[in-house]
Amino acid sequence: MDKTTWKRRVSKAPAECSSALREHCILPSDTFLAKGSATLDKLKDLCNEGKEHPSTLFQLYTQAVLDITYFEENQLVDEDFPEESSLQKLTELIYILSEPEDLVRECSINEEVSSQKPINILGAELLECLYWRKGALLYMYCHTAKERSEWLQENIATFKKCLNDGVHYLMKMLSLRCPLQLDEDVSLPDKDTATLLSEGIFSDTHLLAMMYSGEMCYWGLKHCGEGKQENLESIDPVSTSDLGSRSQSISLDFQETGRNMLTKYVAVCEGPLKGQGWNTTTAKQMLRYFVKSHS
Repeated sequence: MDKTTWKRRVSKAPAECSSALREHCILPSDTFLAKGSATLDKLKDLCNEGKEHPSTLFQLYTQAVLDITYFEENQLVDEDFPEESSLQKLTELIYILSEPEDLVRECSINEEVSSQKPINILGAELLECLYWRKGALLYMYCHTAKERSEWLQENIATFKKCLNDGVHYLMKMLSLRCPLQLDEDVSLPDKDTATLLSEGIFSDTHLLAMMYSGEMCYWGLKHCGEGKQENLESIDPVSTSDLGSRSQSISLDFQETGRNMLTKYVAVCEGPLKGQGWNTTTAKQMLRYFVKSHS
């Protein structure tokens, strides 16, 4: 690995991660800032020593990014996503949350692992967390934005882009780990657990990602139309560039994607997770809307 490159990137990490490090806050969320800052300091020391395996350095950097951005995400939610400034802050946060994966791709570690995928360096859980945080952040933003009728009317292409990217991120999160292939050699505590793992549901967050994806597709179909395959850059180049070069350029089919996600969500909640407190009422209402709009 190029030690000079790493030292240069890490030295810029606090500024790249968040302007929050320069703020003097006395909120409970300060814990995350302190934790993230301490992780960055540790990362600098390890880079200077040059003894730690590169994957450890990447993972530390990712954890710092997650901690620091969590603070700013909470601020946006607490402030109800201010109409004047939240889109710019949203763009910055998504850019920062994409940085660890991009950095893995950019940096040549050594001949043995230079061609490895980010999941092999960061690990499935950290990479899933990065995609979850981006998708959930866009979900929360769109949840607020859809209630601002005047803004929505004037910025429908931007809204559609946010929905599209949010669903893409959540679908990516859901696809990172392959569903468990059940065979005689696999020992699991019960049939329900086996069913969940075979469906690729490894945590409550995976199930929430399905619901969030379906709900965003519902908003897209309701407010933006069917949303079949098209290039979003042709709709509004400004909104596309605002969300950064990492955003998805091909629009989803909101109807098909949403129906698939919610159907699976309902099946799991009323199957192996029945009686565990998962509500399917809203999901079923949205599924009926998908069916009605298709007829």
